[in-house]
Amino acid sequence: MIFASVRIITIQVGRLADFYEQVTGQTARRYTPDFAEIVLPGATLAIGSAATVKLFGEGSAEPAANRTAIVEFRVDDVDAEFARLQDMIGEFVQEPTTMPWGNRSLLFRDPDGTLVNLFTPISAEATARQQR
Repeated sequence: MIFASVRIITIQVGRLADFYEQVTGQTARRYTPDFAEIVLPGATLAIGSAATVKLFGEGSAEPAANRTAIVEFRVDDVDAEFARLQDMIGEFVQEPTTMPWGNRSLLFRDPDGTLVNLFTPISAEATARQQR
């Protein structure tokens, strides 16, 4: 099995795709006004409109309602990303902090409220886990 993507459902695909383009530095592939993808090494972040939910089953997903998942991106330097994104994000959930498991993490929310974590492994153990 290969982990392929995470899909976020939104009522504003363009706005969310623009946001993640700025965060990742990658251009979204915008296939239709209802669907875009940002392809990154390791996985793809898919962004689908609320109109696509009926294809999976009416009511199966609800835009801007996530309070359980965290979208995570490994970056080379979380402190540099914090400096780069400070004007764009405005308010952070957590400024760069070293976590007990050896990652340095930065947390903020996307425009729909989904929690986003940028992290850099800084301990030997955390770095080894990322190389699996």
